[in-house]
Amino acid sequence: MKKIGLIGVLGLTACASATPTAEDFIPEYKGVQTMLLDGDLVRFNVAMTKAQASENVAAYAECAAAQYTLIRGYGFARHVRTNVAIEGGVWRADAVYTISPSLPKGLKTIDAEVVTQNCLEKGIPTV
Repeated sequence: MKKIGLIGVLGLTACASATPTAEDFIPEYKGVQTMLLDGDLVRFNVAMTKAQASENVAAYAECAAAQYTLIRGYGFARHVRTNVAIEGGVWRADAVYTISPSLPKGLKTIDAEVVTQNCLEKGIPTV
């Protein structure tokens, strides 16, 4: 059995305190800005910290789009684009969606009611 001196124990203690905890990965949602661009075209700017990947902030933007779609009295949205950036630990997404009363053409469509409910279950805020 190898003995570890006091300095070795102190070194291990210092490393242990630097280990991330679960709280380090709980996202902090910093807000949503919406901008109606033209008729049914809407831009969503969202910000958050403690995201683990760009998919986290993109999901936040999708949740905002889904709820906004419902607020406007529509049932569906189609994803146009999402740009994600991180600076100083703050993740930002600039996303554009079209909203419509019926299922739009395209591959990246969402049912606003289903997505909003899913967001609530996952604890992701909406508009």
